[in-house]
Amino acid sequence: MPQTAQGIVSRDVITGVGITSLIFAVSIYTPIFGFFCALFIPLPILFYRAKLGRKAGIAIPLATAIVMVLLLGRLAIDILFFVELMVLGLTLSELIEKNLSIEAVILTTCGIVMATGLTALLFYSGTKGTGLLALLTDYVARNLELTLALYKNMGVSEESIMVISNSLEHVRYVLVRIIPALVGASGLFVAWANLLLARALFRAKALVYPDFGVLNRWKAPEQLVWGVIAGGLLIFLPNRALKIIGLNGMIIFMMIYFFQGIAIVAFYFEKKRLPRMLRVFLYSLIMLQQFIVLLVIGLGFFDMWLNFRKLKTPEKDETI
Repeated sequence: MPQTAQGIVSRDVITGVGITSLIFAVSIYTPIFGFFCALFIPLPILFYRAKLGRKAGIAIPLATAIVMVLLLGRLAIDILFFVELMVLGLTLSELIEKNLSIEAVILTTCGIVMATGLTALLFYSGTKGTGLLALLTDYVARNLELTLALYKNMGVSEESIMVISNSLEHVRYVLVRIIPALVGASGLFVAWANLLLARALFRAKALVYPDFGVLNRWKAPEQLVWGVIAGGLLIFLPNRALKIIGLNGMIIFMMIYFFQGIAIVAFYFEKKRLPRMLRVFLYSLIMLQQFIVLLVIGLGFFDMWLNFRKLKTPEKDETI
């Protein structure tokens, strides 16, 4: 008996729920490796929404959210993080069908994810009878304690543990107040990474993928440099509130210039015709080494003056 189209769709929905739930389970039960796995949760949502359409595509994150609650055994604030990653995948899939620029797709996606996340947090804090700031402070404090315990289990020296323990209060204060920038920068990165991964997946499965142009020639708007200067000045002012504003701004700008730096790296990888496996290794090295990440950000920032790729003014059909 031949398979019906409905049967194929049902199988794809089950597969999508299974893949997304598996990534969630790995993210929950393997603390370090799982963090990186969580970044790929939007990808199956994006793929199956594009393949199956809106109605069947939305069924996957809805069913997966139920699986998440069942796995954790409760409706925890952690689930909101994973639900927002699925919202990110859905939003990306909707926007890439509208023939927008890559900047518009990523920025709009991040805006929607942050708005829905804030709404959900306000609702959750209301059900708990506590304020949003108190909720976030408690959440950050608990995770810092878990991190400290993880360091102890990893055999970090008692002296280092004592130094970290003594600075936890200050770290908690700063982390709570830079959550907007951390969420924004994370959203930008996750949206960017999943769009790039989706390109290869879509082409392999003969799905339509938008033409965003030559991405290794991408440059941030030159006017952003004034934002970096303003943010840097605010950080050095004695007023604590202005310092926090400046720090939030700098985190976002660093992520944007990271994208430009990676575009420069990709440009030279292509120019030198490096083998694919070597590129994968070098990209992985960049992501895992903080010092190299800072170098990439520096490449992106100083590219405005040094023009590392020796790019001429792009024609209209080369813009993204």
